[in-house]
Amino acid sequence: MLDGFHHVAVICSDYPTSKAFYTETLGFTVLDENYREARDSYKCDLALPDGSQIELFSFPGAPARPSRPEAQGLRHLAFRVQDIDAAVTTLTSKHVECEDIRTDPYTGKRFTFFQDPDGLPLELYEIS
Repeated sequence: MLDGFHHVAVICSDYPTSKAFYTETLGFTVLDENYREARDSYKCDLALPDGSQIELFSFPGAPARPSRPEAQGLRHLAFRVQDIDAAVTTLTSKHVECEDIRTDPYTGKRFTFFQDPDGLPLELYEIS
């Protein structure tokens, strides 16, 4: 029935900062970008080479997302990487703080967490 995820929607507090983070820091490509005057809001469709997409929205006055303690709902967004050490090096060179790399006790795969400009938890998960 399901073939995979098409996109994940993210609401940001500072549109230029988040757009730069997802494009310049993480390497997403802008597919489409629209300013919606009636909502004083941006909608930007971003993609990775494999077709994975994020819809980046800005809404004036949107409340902050509770992260600590963890709230119900989406916990984090995980990105596949071939080489987690290289990915962490790239992120830290761009002033993105990453947690220590850990090993998943169930899969034996290595992973780490970092945050977007609004504190949304993001994960790198090594698949090689």
